[in-house]
Amino acid sequence: MSTAITLAGPEQLSILLGLVERRATEAGGPEWDDTDRARATRAIDPLLSGGELGAAWLIGPNRAPLGYAILTFGWSLGLGGREAWVEDLYIRPSVRRRGIGTEVLHAIAVSLRKADVKALQARIPAQDGVQTGFLAGAGFTIDHRLALMTDLL
Repeated sequence: MSTAITLAGPEQLSILLGLVERRATEAGGPEWDDTDRARATRAIDPLLSGGELGAAWLIGPNRAPLGYAILTFGWSLGLGGREAWVEDLYIRPSVRRRGIGTEVLHAIAVSLRKADVKALQARIPAQDGVQTGFLAGAGFTIDHRLALMTDLL
C-alpha cells in the first residue's frame, strides 16, 4: 500500500476534529461553533483509546493528513461475531479519485480480518450513486436481504 494510515490516539484528537469540521463544512453544513466541537469530541474521543467501541485512522502524513476513516464495532448473531461499520471516511478533495479511499478500506479490512471481525459494513443514502460506486469498487455489495430501519432515541 502506498498510502500510509495511522491508528489515531488521544494526541491526534485536535487534528481529527479539524478534518471532521472541514468535511462538515464541505458538505454544505454551517460553520461549526463550540457546541458542534464539543459534540464531535464526545463522539470521537472514546474511539481513540483503543477500546472495543471503534477506531479512527489518519490517512497520509501525520502532520498534514489527507483524510481519516472512523469505524465503530458491533456484534452480529447472524455473522457469528464482531462487525465493523464505516462511520465516516473523508479524503481531501484535492487528492480524491486516486484510489486512496479504496487502498485505505482494503488495509483496514485486512487488519479487521486478522482481529476476527466478520464483516465491514457501510450505511449510505439509498440514492447516492457516487458513494455506492466507490464502495462497490472497494469490494462492498448491497445486501438486498436487509433493510436498515432506525428508531432515533
